[in-house]
Amino acid sequence: MKRPLLLALVATAVATAAATTLPLTQAPAATRAEASRDAERARFEPCTSARRVTCVVDGDTFWYRGTKIRIADINAPEVSHPGCPSEARLGAAATRRLTELLNAGPFTLEAADRDTDRYGRALRVVTRNGASLGARMEAEGLVERWRGYRRNWCD
Repeated sequence: MKRPLLLALVATAVATAAATTLPLTQAPAATRAEASRDAERARFEPCTSARRVTCVVDGDTFWYRGTKIRIADINAPEVSHPGCPSEARLGAAATRRLTELLNAGPFTLEAADRDTDRYGRALRVVTRNGASLGARMEAEGLVERWRGYRRNWCD
């Protein structure tokens, strides 16, 4: 085989291999950028003691590295003072699900329209790969989108 033909065949084989393996081994640039933003990670458990550092309070509030965070884009049923048994059950389910989602992998804490609420909690939207974890919980029927007021979950 002549050298130019051999070089052409090798170049074609390399180009074909790169074209077929690159998408499998390397994520698109947008996905990589979003994933690299998800730098927060911890192991969350339910908050059970007075010393709260990294734990979940309820379906829309958690502690992370000593900061109490209220998820800004959702409202969850109450677990500490539910208005009825169905609110207590849904609140417990939302709390378990938030714990699962936070433990499922790295996430990002995005700024909300204001830094803190009237109780001093940091207001953040929690995302993974650019998608809101709160919106996911809303789609699952565990919480509602925050509208500026608390809903009566017992209606």
